[in-house]
Amino acid sequence: MNSAGHSEATARRGLELTPFRGLRYHPDRVSTLAAVTSPPYDVVVRPDGVHHLQSADPHNIVRLILPQATTPAERNAQAARTLRRWLSEGVLTADPEPGLYVYEQRDGDGLLQRGIIGALRLSEPSEGVVLPHEDVMPHVVADRAALMRATCANLEPLLLTYRGAASASVTAEVVERTAEDSPLLATTTEDGFRHRLWSITDPADLDHIRSDLARHQALIADGHHRWATYRRLRAEHPSPSPWDFGLVLLVDTVRYPLRVRAIHRLLHDLPVADAVAAVEGLFRVRRLDVPLPQALKALADAACEGNAFLLAGDGAFHLMDRPDPALLSRTVPAEQPAAWRTLDATVLHATLLAEVWHIPEDDPTRIAYIHDPAATVEKAERDGGTAVLMHPVREEVVRDLARQGVTMPRKSTSFGPKPASGLVLRMLDQ
Repeated sequence: MNSAGHSEATARRGLELTPFRGLRYHPDRVSTLAAVTSPPYDVVVRPDGVHHLQSADPHNIVRLILPQATTPAERNAQAARTLRRWLSEGVLTADPEPGLYVYEQRDGDGLLQRGIIGALRLSEPSEGVVLPHEDVMPHVVADRAALMRATCANLEPLLLTYRGAASASVTAEVVERTAEDSPLLATTTEDGFRHRLWSITDPADLDHIRSDLARHQALIADGHHRWATYRRLRAEHPSPSPWDFGLVLLVDTVRYPLRVRAIHRLLHDLPVADAVAAVEGLFRVRRLDVPLPQALKALADAACEGNAFLLAGDGAFHLMDRPDPALLSRTVPAEQPAAWRTLDATVLHATLLAEVWHIPEDDPTRIAYIHDPAATVEKAERDGGTAVLMHPVREEVVRDLARQGVTMPRKSTSFGPKPASGLVLRMLDQ
């Protein structure tokens, strides 16, 4: 048995995905479905992205996932008021019966991804059912927990992956058969992705999916902070309760492999000249006067040989590679597996941020985490900071470390495509 099969077979219990009454926008009460969707809360580049989404439609989901007010308490109270108002006005309506939801995404380059949205029973990391692979920032978990308490809702699904059977499984058969029917909704968002959603309510299909998924474990691809939030809120509510479950999208990556991209850093108070000067003699640094695509290609080539980073913000790119081995041995914890010690994210956090640049990784006034490289560079150039562009980690490295119980530094990966927020929500007080 391979490592994946052994790990899944020895889990104390597998995935338990349950139906729920999805809360969805009434198409007659909004301009378009595309105009009320949003990327996940942590992908929206603030504040520009929030303002853009708010102006798309007065009912855009960003008003719930990223409410705007002067204090955190007022932001959360505002989101709760907005949600209740939309419910009372019929802007959001609950589906008539509980179900699971098949969700499909397509782009113009031939990518097709399908998965199932449902309410997943929460579990502890020690159970080996849902595997995290990144650390979380406590202040982000606290922020998401306060919002979820106020709204009593799962406003957007996490993205989880599992490894189904190489041949067609029962779940895959139900998903593919369901996708042949007319969808509940279909829309194309401004990023060019086409989204379709179907419901599965047939008791036999639900039983088959439940039995099949009970033999599997999942990897958190996107949503570590929200998963930690789910677990924190479950501990606050006596079981059994709706808080024992959290909204997720499960994707079988045997059938639908995800894209893995990097998450980049923006260092607010560190000019590029100072960042480069601090690493002189510790890394090889080369200035690249080329466009962003060529700079990222140079980064990818350098990353094949070892740790490499791309600094930007002063109108050029600075490729850092070949770190001093003595520096790494002094700053990178030796007790972790070699695959963890050699991660670019490990070297960035343990060596560059902590020891060279002296920037706390969890201080939002000093560092921001941005998914789009062009947006990261643009903000660095506008604000006088430093963009640190990263090369993505391979999925097999992420999964292998997760199975060993080793968490990667926070914001190490960006799996995608991510589910659009606003297509289906879950209320916890229905």
